[in-house]
Amino acid sequence: MKSLQVAAVLLLLLFSGQSLAHTVSFYVHNKCPFPIWPATAPNTGQPVIANGGFYLPPGQTRQFDVPWSWNGRIWARTGCKFNTNWQPACETGDCDGRLQCNGLIGKPPVTLIQVALQGDKGKPNFYDVSLVDGYNLPVSVGTQPFSTKCSIGGCLKNLNNCCPQELQVVNKNGEVVACKSACLAFDFDSFCCRNEYGSPEKCKPSLYSKIFKEACPYYYSYAFEMPPPLVNCAAKEYVITFCPSGWGTDQASI
Repeated sequence: MKSLQVAAVLLLLLFSGQSLAHTVSFYVHNKCPFPIWPATAPNTGQPVIANGGFYLPPGQTRQFDVPWSWNGRIWARTGCKFNTNWQPACETGDCDGRLQCNGLIGKPPVTLIQVALQGDKGKPNFYDVSLVDGYNLPVSVGTQPFSTKCSIGGCLKNLNNCCPQELQVVNKNGEVVACKSACLAFDFDSFCCRNEYGSPEKCKPSLYSKIFKEACPYYYSYAFEMPPPLVNCAAKEYVITFCPSGWGTDQASI
């Protein structure tokens, strides 16, 4: 009987070790001077991670593990009030008024982190930050331990401060809380890189995407940006930092 119990314990340890070995850790850090509500949405066929969303006070970090072949998106919501009947619940990035998005994609514009893990420690993982639908917060992404070649810096300017009026998202207090992309604001094929503009040769940077690129040079500013600002690095731990070096200044990042 004891031998069966020992065998069961050994099997449990073996499988739990394999489970841990087949995960990647994300550390989400809030350096903004206000609370945020990070959210996650899996791509088709992938599991919901970190319950789809959570509250993160200023200065706090939340760690969660994801399957080593997970792919999906991560963003931060701002100005949320979940204890009222106000809809949407968040000023930016809202997912149907829910704290836990449960697979729902946040309402743009938001600064979007896109992740594609490759499922093998020897293979690189791919990730980028996209402003294709717009911007709400600066963010940096990197590995732990830190590697320059594996990092995505934040923004050189707070894009909300230099957002053209026609792209601005304004809250009830008249504050600019997000900046739409030209595609989201105008829905033109030339801005959205679709139909006859659906190729890198035909879809070129616009006046608006150049404003985005100047403020946030490490992010995608439009769909077919070349060369693509995509990072591929193999690591077991990644750090995502919102408002990486302050808020409301022209040097809002790295």
